[in-house]
Amino acid sequence: MAVSGKVAALRLPPLPTIGEIIKLYNLRAEKQLSQNFLLDMRLTDKIVRQAGSLKNAHVCEVGPGPGGLTRSILNAGAADLLVVEKDSRFMPSLKLLAEAAPGRVRIVHGDILTYKMERGFTPDIATKWDDEPPNLHVIGNLPFSVSTPLIIRWLEHASSHSGPFAFGRTRLTLTFQKEVAERLTASTGSRQRSRLSVMAQTYCTVRNCFTIPGKAFVPKPDVGLTLTHRNPFILSPHTPTLRDRHKHTHTHTRTHTLFFSSLLSCQ
Repeated sequence: MAVSGKVAALRLPPLPTIGEIIKLYNLRAEKQLSQNFLLDMRLTDKIVRQAGSLKNAHVCEVGPGPGGLTRSILNAGAADLLVVEKDSRFMPSLKLLAEAAPGRVRIVHGDILTYKMERGFTPDIATKWDDEPPNLHVIGNLPFSVSTPLIIRWLEHASSHSGPFAFGRTRLTLTFQKEVAERLTASTGSRQRSRLSVMAQTYCTVRNCFTIPGKAFVPKPDVGLTLTHRNPFILSPHTPTLRDRHKHTHTHTRTHTLFFSSLLSCQ
């Protein structure tokens, strides 16, 4: 009975639907920001399940918007949810969720492309690179405009064990345009094979989970999206985590920097 009560306490109380929130705050998806809303909680729950168990987990959600995916993350049992949102219009709806889940939601009003995630969580959650991944997940329904630059930035971080990977082999569960997801997982000899494929598969195991039809979004995008899940390989077991930084310093080489800059310019 005590266990049931604890699980129930992690679930959100009754709230207005995401559709009602959008109307209440007069929210619209901005085309110039390539925003698309997911309103179906069954679908957001399905996305969250692909991340694995979130019970008592630390999670960073990228671009939560009005908070549909955020609700599913909280209902899955995340104990510490950091949301990073650039658009100030979504702050009231996110604060509503924070009030509904006391002590479990932290809101950062900022740009994920420049946000230093290693500052978002405490060093004690870190694991060594060759151990099991930390109880930390990055989840997000990414806007089209930032998805490719962001994954390139995070691949660079995976190579240097910085950013989200300062804590160990942090797992990522993210949506991409279908064509980008196909490039991320393209095998040798495939027409979709690109530099992005090579780098993603050099540093991570990457799998496409399922395709989300465009009609599931408001407004409907021109193309469908694919949910991908990636987990970094064990490449350098002696590279220090954030917890070890006072003993070691790790920098990536100029060659890496030039390669990632070249990769970004080619997308």
